Amino acid sequence: MRDLSFDDMHLFARVAELGTLSAVARERDVPVSQISRTLTRIEKACGARLIHRSTHGLTPTVEGQTFLQYCRRLTGTLDELEGEFASKSRQASGWVRVAASTVVAEYLLIPSFESLQQRHPGLCVDLLVEDRLVDMAHDGIDIAIRTGVPTSDTVVARQLGTLGRRLYATPGYLQAHGAPKHPDDLHQHRLITNSAVTMLNRWPFVIKGKPVVVVAEGHWRSGSTGITARLALQGLGISRFATVVAEPLVRQGLLVPVLADLVDEQPSPIYAVTLTSRHRLPKIKACIDHWAQWFANAEGVQRPR
Repeated sequence: MRDLSFDDMHLFARVAELGTLSAVARERDVPVSQISRTLTRIEKACGARLIHRSTHGLTPTVEGQTFLQYCRRLTGTLDELEGEFASKSRQASGWVRVAASTVVAEYLLIPSFESLQQRHPGLCVDLLVEDRLVDMAHDGIDIAIRTGVPTSDTVVARQLGTLGRRLYATPGYLQAHGAPKHPDDLHQHRLITNSAVTMLNRWPFVIKGKPVVVVAEGHWRSGSTGITARLALQGLGISRFATVVAEPLVRQGLLVPVLADLVDEQPSPIYAVTLTSRHRLPKIKACIDHWAQWFANAEGVQRPR
């Protein structure tokens, strides 16, 4: 067992968390056979079968669960130690795995990467772009950029700003179909909705001081917030999406706000979320500090109150 390295322990922990050798191989960009050989060597060094293999995937055995606890404890201690030395030398370096929605990734994070690299040349970012809510531990995520208030006590969250949503369509669509004058008119229009997050299809308004919600029935829909915006830009209908995407396009004459005087923007806080065991690492803190400054100056993002 003394022949095992910290990297072996990291690998075993990821096998246990992801449940397949292929997922770990993709994460490390190595052949599956290499992961399999390493796992066999780890089991041989421990003198026990650590992983149960079945058609449903890989799960730790009783001995594997015990080994996993020690792996997490030791690798966590190593991360903290690296963080201590990095903080003293004021150098942030290494890979940071970041999860974000399509819109946040395309319109906020990617434009910030050049200045992030200039400030911290030793940092590398692995960007996972999905609209679904990721499991940070399972997916190996260092930082998740999320809207809404985090409720778990296993994470630390820092608010970066606030995002609002409004209704938009192209000038061409409105010229061809007319502009709705009341939310009730929306049922006569082609609407673009989100098939992955149904709450986004509850379009809020304030009429004579009272909240009103229209449940949008889509003629076009997608599970990607980025694609719903693209559908609207093609002139296919009216969609509700983030102002950070739409407002620059409004100024270019490509989009027009719809029912602007009645729409309830319902601003949502946007957070950088990290696991409690990792939020002090210099590479993670450096990214979050940079994005807090970047988001504060980004068009369409309101500063935290």
